[in-house]
Amino acid sequence: MNAFKKILAKYTATSLLLRIAIGLAVGAVLGLLLPSWGGIGILGRMFVSALKGIAPVLVAVLVISSIAKAGKGLGRRFGSLVTIYILSTFIAAVCAVVGSFLFPVTLQLDDVGNAFTGEAAGSLSEVFSNLLTSMVGNPVAAVANANYIAILFWSIILGVALKTMASKATVQVVHDLSDVVSRVVKWVIQFAPFGIMGLVFTTVSENGLSVFTTYGHLLLLLVGCMLVNAFVFNPLLSFLMTRRNPYPLLFTCLKESGLQAFFTRSSAANIPINMALCKKMGLDEDFYSVSIPLGATINMDGAAVTITVFSLAVAHTVGVDVTFASALFLGVVATLGACGASGVAGGSLLLIPMACSLFGIGNDVAMQAVAVGFIIGVVQDSVETALNSSGDAFFTATAEYYDRKKRGEKI
Repeated sequence: MNAFKKILAKYTATSLLLRIAIGLAVGAVLGLLLPSWGGIGILGRMFVSALKGIAPVLVAVLVISSIAKAGKGLGRRFGSLVTIYILSTFIAAVCAVVGSFLFPVTLQLDDVGNAFTGEAAGSLSEVFSNLLTSMVGNPVAAVANANYIAILFWSIILGVALKTMASKATVQVVHDLSDVVSRVVKWVIQFAPFGIMGLVFTTVSENGLSVFTTYGHLLLLLVGCMLVNAFVFNPLLSFLMTRRNPYPLLFTCLKESGLQAFFTRSSAANIPINMALCKKMGLDEDFYSVSIPLGATINMDGAAVTITVFSLAVAHTVGVDVTFASALFLGVVATLGACGASGVAGGSLLLIPMACSLFGIGNDVAMQAVAVGFIIGVVQDSVETALNSSGDAFFTATAEYYDRKKRGEKI
């Protein structure tokens, strides 16, 4: 037992990023040399399933606890924060539209001759209606199915009810529960090296390294749009609000949050890391304890890029004549859809069929694009999550600095 404790202590004392890098390398080597060892892949599936299982519970208890314990005067900051979350997501979608028109890509899909359903494209009102309906869904089912829009809605309602009616002792119990769930998430993340090893093994053993050349152009477009958004448009939004150099803050968030999210591939699971970063930066706990879980739900720049690029790639593949105006409408739909994307690995990919339906493209063909997304997800989803999660902390700090600036305080 003592030997096991020593090994465990040495394991946890080693840098998580170093452990993950080792797991990634080992997974790639085993995938190339021993592709028949399919049992290794179960480690990746277990890791993703663990994140999917605990992430909805984490978001629910954190938001309830944060609202119940929040002080007064947070409303003005949340107005700025929600605006910048939604605006940055829309800008990301527009960036993806422009990139897809400048550098169009096609996919290797089957049965493209029968791609069209003949149905009318979905309207913006239908998408918005679906979001509203999803928002008020059964709260228990929302947690079970990782419906983050409904989780956020009901958690806010329950948090407000606790704040107005419950005793301090009850609020403290809920707060303690959120700490317990956060601790569990940290334990799950400690096993990320083994999960990453399994995920990389599965990708390499099934598709080989050729996957990165077959879909190289698609990957370059996706990652390029995300990087432009991360290093150009997000800092620009921050500068316009705070009138200060945004890059020191940006690099801090990318280093402390983005690198971890790159490997866990879950914005929701990265919430405790972002909370610790906000505390380290000296931000208001009442504010960031709500803004970070909120960002994990609606700040989805990377998801908007993924939905838009994949949908336009499918449209180019099947020969749909997409006008720039209709592509911008797709950007609006992608923004709304991204806000409801699951905060776990691969969540944005499942919204591609919805976006493709705007061009009358059938579900069978659209789902092939989803499959392509899962193949290249070892890169695409990692970069997407790094952008999303680091943006949560970046914009939380930006909103608080903006509020301090308006009140004449030093930032």
